[in-house]
Amino acid sequence: MTRERFTRRSFLGLVGGTLAVAATAPALALAQSQATPSAPGAIEHPTGADELVLRVEVTGGFVPPQVTLSELPQFTLYGDGRVITTGPVIEIYPAPALPNLRQVRLTEAGIQEVLAAAQAAGLLDGDKQYSNNRIADAPTTVFTVNAGGKTTVVSAYALTFDDDPNWTAEERAAIAKLREFAAQTFDVTSWVDPATIASGDEPYPIDRLQVVASPIAPSMATPDPNDPTANQPPMDWPLSTPISEATPVTNLLGPDPGYRCGVIEGADAATLVAAAQQANVLTPWISEGTSYILWLRPLLPDETDCPPRRPEEEATPVASS
Repeated sequence: MTRERFTRRSFLGLVGGTLAVAATAPALALAQSQATPSAPGAIEHPTGADELVLRVEVTGGFVPPQVTLSELPQFTLYGDGRVITTGPVIEIYPAPALPNLRQVRLTEAGIQEVLAAAQAAGLLDGDKQYSNNRIADAPTTVFTVNAGGKTTVVSAYALTFDDDPNWTAEERAAIAKLREFAAQTFDVTSWVDPATIASGDEPYPIDRLQVVASPIAPSMATPDPNDPTANQPPMDWPLSTPISEATPVTNLLGPDPGYRCGVIEGADAATLVAAAQQANVLTPWISEGTSYILWLRPLLPDETDCPPRRPEEEATPVASS
């Protein structure tokens, strides 16, 4: 069975054309302060524009490990009501270099509708992990909720695949609720009250961009001319600071192929985004005469790390009882 996947992942900051080391943040920076909404029965939650309230991400599975470098959450809700999602991407190969990130903004009433749905799905009942011993090499769906005065992480391995016959009736019912909620997050505007949508669907403005670079081996610099997907026209690195000045990252995905990682912000981010809109995931980028393959990942408001955490490291599924 196949799964729908609309997802895309510094020790270094490239700010204003200058490379600088960025501090490593905790695995997940969650707000400690909680707002107390005035409506009776409302669920308290953080209210900051960069404070995470709810996130749904699908990660892992039988995919090349490099996929994790540009992976993005399926759904992220922040305290100010902004919802950032991964929209549909044109089905071509190679795929565009940048993802199709979308955003809408909900009122407080809209945030409460989402949290009520999450609560009904069991996502405020404490940490849980669900496995599926029937399926191999599938992704894990991770739900993170910061509301009601606590942070809850629920993970479900192979959520969109066939049921495990060894599940208990309680597990089967819980997983069915998670499936329904995960499906809802693809388009929150289709089920919340229209009156709670403060601003409708629009592109997410990319003002910070994580870049992971790896030099292309000379033996691969001249790909098979009979393979049009590999024989991509190169692009010049558009920033004044060369890629070689970025900080090397070791032990990223096994044996070190010379990875470098950085975060681009401000005017440099706008310049790189404009160039990347003309590129795809296989485009060679030339900096100081060296060809690099790049993995580009917009950073969301609460994200600071390079490389960012991988959610399966915090929510490894365990065997069902």
